[in-house]
This record gives sequence, C-alpha cells and structure tokens, in this order.
Amino acid sequence: MSYAVALHPSAAERDNAFQIRLARFNFLRLQPGHISTDWRVDIAGDHQMHLAEGDFLESERQRIGEVAATAPQEPRAFVHWFEQLHEHGPGQGDPLFPWLASQATLAQMRWFVTQEAAGEAGFEDLVAIAQVKLEGRAKLEMARNYWDEMGRGHARAMHGPMLSRLAEDLALKPRIEDTVWESLALTNLMVGLAVNRRYAYQAIGALGVIEMTAPGRVARVNEGLKRLDVPAATRRYFQVHATLDINHSKAWNEEVLYTLVAGMPRCALALAEGALMRLECGARCFRRYRAQFGLSDIT
Repeated sequence: MSYAVALHPSAAERDNAFQIRLARFNFLRLQPGHISTDWRVDIAGDHQMHLAEGDFLESERQRIGEVAATAPQEPRAFVHWFEQLHEHGPGQGDPLFPWLASQATLAQMRWFVTQEAAGEAGFEDLVAIAQVKLEGRAKLEMARNYWDEMGRGHARAMHGPMLSRLAEDLALKPRIEDTVWESLALTNLMVGLAVNRRYAYQAIGALGVIEMTAPGRVARVNEGLKRLDVPAATRRYFQVHATLDINHSKAWNEEVLYTLVAGMPRCALALAEGALMRLECGARCFRRYRAQFGLSDIT
C-alpha cells in the first residue's frame, strides 16, 4: 500500500507537496540575503520554481475567469460590482466563523490561529511591492495604508508583530510543514501576485478584497478568543483589524480601484480576477478548516 501511494500520489498529496515547496521558495526569496558563489546555480533552480508558480497562478486565474469577465469597465459601476463581493463573493458568510465565535474550544482555536499565522504573507510588504511605479491617488492611498500597517512609526503598533505576539502568547509554533496546503496556497497566491509584475493589478484587487472582507471574520475570531478568556492584549491583532480595515476598505475602493479603472478601464478585469482569486482560495481554506473540525455539513 505504501508503494502505491508513493508511485501514484493523490491530488491532495501532490497539492500538499507542491505548496510546501513553493512556500519554502517564497520564504527564501523574500528574505534579505547575502551574495553566494553559487548564484548561477540558484538562478537556474529558481527558474523551474517560477514556471511551476506561473502554472499555479494561471490555474487559479482560469478558475474564476467567467465571473471576472462580468466586471464592468466604467469606474463607478466597477466599484459597485467590487463591493458586492462582500456579500456574494466566494467564502462570504462561511459558517466557520460564527462557530469559532460561539463554540470552538481553546485547542481548536489555537489550531486555527496557527494555520493563519503560518500562512501570513505580511500585508504591509505586499502593499509595498504592489504600489511600485503606480502614480497619483492610488499610490498615495497605498502609502497611507502601508503607514497604518507599520503602526504609523510606532513599533508596538505595527500589525505584523501583533500577530507574532499573539502566536507567542498562545504558545503556537507555526511551521510550513504543519500547515494545511490550502492555507499555504493562499499565501503563495498573494506572494505570487505581488512579486510577479505581470499580475500587478490582480495583486491590487486581491489586497483590496482582503481589506473589505476581513473585518467581519476577524471580529468573530476576536469574539471566540474573548469567550475563551484570552487577554485583550493578546488578541489585539484581531481587535485592530476588525475596525481599522473598514476605513481602509472604503479609501482603497475610492482612491485605488476607482482611480485605476478611470485611468485605464481595461485594468478592471485584472482587478476583478485578483479579488476573485483571493476569495476563492479563502473559501477553499474555510472548507478545509471546517473539515478539520468535523463541521463539513454545517450551513
């Protein structure tokens, strides 16, 4: 039996192995590094990963192609279409989050947060990469968003370290190898869209839809942690994003999305693709998490 699995891995096993490999690749390529005498060998190896990553991103883009094609190219109509994703997009209203708020045990909540922490791509870094060579209002709004993510210059208010402190306080040890492939795929998608400039507008759409849809989910997670007597200081990451991202989203939709579509109507399709790719990957994660908790049948 073990030989059959090794010779004929299931689709899930193939997905798991690939997403782990791509997550390791992304971790290394985003880290500050040092000059190596083997840099030519490194580049040759990277080439194969870039091709595999491209296949992954294209498969995700094709998955949502028909729906994305319905996005209008008139800027006000596009923003309205985009905002409807909050109610009707993939994964919205998933029953996982009311369950986390009202019923999950501390052990179950710790598993969930571990998956989320292991899959965190660093929103501030993705925004910084995505805004390169943009102009005017869109660039300025993304700069303001980045500054908020960076705690407006105060180390204790930086959002990334808040998540790290949460993991530390809950004694979590997030590792790529222990993370479900659906969560890794979500992170790999966001990194891939941001660092490959051919997906620049998809990255902006994906980041915008995170800002728009995250507050309701993180508020439920915060409720669950509070119910389980997790101190406010520990759950501050979720408290902050439950409120601040609402204003971020309004500004992003008006200053970034509206402005970009007004100046280049054809970018509406790419923005829509990125948003739907992110939501579809998120919905896949939620289904996987529910399966982990034995909640596959709840609606």
